[in-house]
Amino acid sequence: MQLHIIARGKIARSPEAELVERYAKRIAWPLRLTELPDVGGTIPAAQTPCREVLLDEHGKQMSSEDFAALLGRWRDDGVREARFLIGAADGHGAAAREKADLLLGFGAMTWPHLLVRAMLAEQLWRATSILAGHPYHRSG
Repeated sequence: MQLHIIARGKIARSPEAELVERYAKRIAWPLRLTELPDVGGTIPAAQTPCREVLLDEHGKQMSSEDFAALLGRWRDDGVREARFLIGAADGHGAAAREKADLLLGFGAMTWPHLLVRAMLAEQLWRATSILAGHPYHRSG
């Protein structure tokens, strides 16, 4: 299953970009990173079947183990692409929120969008590591 991070705004050369790159290199599953302008731009066509996850401050909070289990279920059910959308400063519109398969939050605090990319990349690496039985994730 391909993991696809679709984010609004340019990350450019920054410490956050270095973190995203570091975790992207560690993820054994196919990974695609797409940047869009803050407004407009075209979201690439999805592989089907696909699941769409919107990062949202009011989204469901999950443990790393639960997140890994969800990705594993999707993979085992034949989902070809899991898309993770990070919105611009104003978040996602109502239509996108209603269409999403999951609204995912990283806690009640507000996080900078560039840092959310790095946090998501780390959690995708951690989830795929958990599914591969790697001991680093410190589950238990």
